[in-house]
Amino acid sequence: MVTSATVVKKRSRKGVIYNLIKYRYLYMLLFPGLLYFLVFKYYPMWGVLLAFKNYQPFLGFWHSQWVGMQNFNQLFTNFEFLQLIRNTLLLSLYNIVFFFPAPIIIALLLNEMRKLWFRKALQTAIYLPHFISIVVVVGITFDVLTTNGGVVNHILQQVFGTQIDFLSSPIWFRPIITLQTMWKETGWSTILFLAALSNVDVELYDAARVDGAGRWRQMWHVTLPSIRSTIVILLILRMGAILNSGFEQIYLMTNSLNQNVANVFDTYVYFVGLTQGSFSYATAVGLFKAVVGAILIFGSNYLAKRFGESGIF
Repeated sequence: MVTSATVVKKRSRKGVIYNLIKYRYLYMLLFPGLLYFLVFKYYPMWGVLLAFKNYQPFLGFWHSQWVGMQNFNQLFTNFEFLQLIRNTLLLSLYNIVFFFPAPIIIALLLNEMRKLWFRKALQTAIYLPHFISIVVVVGITFDVLTTNGGVVNHILQQVFGTQIDFLSSPIWFRPIITLQTMWKETGWSTILFLAALSNVDVELYDAARVDGAGRWRQMWHVTLPSIRSTIVILLILRMGAILNSGFEQIYLMTNSLNQNVANVFDTYVYFVGLTQGSFSYATAVGLFKAVVGAILIFGSNYLAKRFGESGIF
């Protein structure tokens, strides 16, 4: 006996086949992107099993000894763990406090400019550092801040009669890293906010002007509330990357004198994984970062919804 559920199931199956045939060229366009994610994103996820094994290259991936949570226990009891947490969180805090608002402020200022040619020229100028390699940025930093002929220390020597060893000082490490990030990425990060600002209803500004609001009041009561959802979404994504400090930049700026403040999870994984050959332990550290990032994304998304925002899912 054929039931109604069976009929609906057959119809839905025919509908799927019909759509696959009808839109076959669109699915063909989708295939390369889907293949990329399957090969380079999902298939490598099997590698997280290394975090629960004592990986030995001569035994192979599947035949290495299963050790369960031993690598995680080693991480949490390691004397460097608190230092890693502190250094990584402080760098992320610097980025959230100083770097995250910078693109918003620049986008608001650019949006207020009435000279279109000047606005485009300024946008191009602040976008350009994004395309410069971080190696070049670090090289520029060394040339500017070095005590051996650096511009900044030359000025300090002429004005105050003293020099500051910025590159070796643990105190200056985090501000320099933050300033590098701001100089390189602030202009590029304004693109999303400028796109959001272009969608603000012009009639809202007209109504604000009728009510006697000046440019500052219009920005505070019209512009910022209109892009609030974009700010919240980007902040949620930023929270998910709170344990990511950027390997290349930190590695290039690290030396023996500032290592105590420069030791973060990204460089730690490199040193214990590749230079010391502790592949399983390094994988456990990376998995810990990923789990914390996922928890922070879900938690911040939940809080955003509790405060009336749409969140990211």
